[in-house]
Amino acid sequence: MPQVAFLLRAARRRAVVGGIAEARRQPMTSHEPEAPGRGSIRMEGVSKGYAMAGGWLPVLEDVSIVVGGGEFVSIIGPSGCGKSTLLGIVAGLEEPDRGIVLLDDAPATDRLGGVGYMHQRDLLLPWRSVLDNTILGLEVRGAPRREARERARAMLSTFGLEGFGDAYPAALSGGMRQRAAFLRTALADQPVVLLDEPFGALDSLTRASLQVWLLRMWEMLGKTILLITHDVEEAVLLSDRVYALTSRPGRVQKALPVTLPRPREYEMTATPEFAELKAALLATLWSQDAEEGTRHRPAPLGSRR
Repeated sequence: MPQVAFLLRAARRRAVVGGIAEARRQPMTSHEPEAPGRGSIRMEGVSKGYAMAGGWLPVLEDVSIVVGGGEFVSIIGPSGCGKSTLLGIVAGLEEPDRGIVLLDDAPATDRLGGVGYMHQRDLLLPWRSVLDNTILGLEVRGAPRREARERARAMLSTFGLEGFGDAYPAALSGGMRQRAAFLRTALADQPVVLLDEPFGALDSLTRASLQVWLLRMWEMLGKTILLITHDVEEAVLLSDRVYALTSRPGRVQKALPVTLPRPREYEMTATPEFAELKAALLATLWSQDAEEGTRHRPAPLGSRR
């Protein structure tokens, strides 16, 4: 057994080193698929900035992203690079300064309410039961309360909430609160679901469990998912493709296809193939950090810039 463990570590180390070298040889962008079918997203040349005291703050610059109908795609990048702003634009909460957004291959000028959107915080209302929290979106859209409750109650078991429909959010664990929030999002019946770091505040064991659970829900529901994350391992495990953004203003630095077979299990994170993909993504992000460090490195004493 010690010899097997040693060989596995050696194989993973070779995959990591090889993945970093390969990532450095590859161009910063890669082929992107077409986006046919219901639930597709296409952003072309999207830029966004904000007026600040004393000037203009560019947040996104010439971002182009494609998500095919039914795909699971992640966006990763440093804090403040515009990831959440990007989701806000897809959701219709904001409009780009330049560029276009297409849903189902059609210009989407009125996107608000057309996609499901789950924030990092679960945003459950403390005075509502779990069941009544999950039907909030249906109620806003005018569904009869009784019908909405019947639909939600039938799905509690699927979402790991059986027996907790009449409980209040304060009685739930962090993982259960996130499952309730995802049920609320799924019940909105939108083909596109936007997830803004839904597991970022959870402990590592709960996060790993929910990542596998989310994969099963995605396979069952057939939704298109666009995920924001800071977790490289999470992005590789869940996604068909990962977009890496630069620091602000965010630009697409690399689009990495994830070639792992589906269905996926968490045990895949220990394989050499997974380590190679993770290394390629880390190399891209680290190269950006190195460029930023060089750009902002203090000048030697006595020198001029």
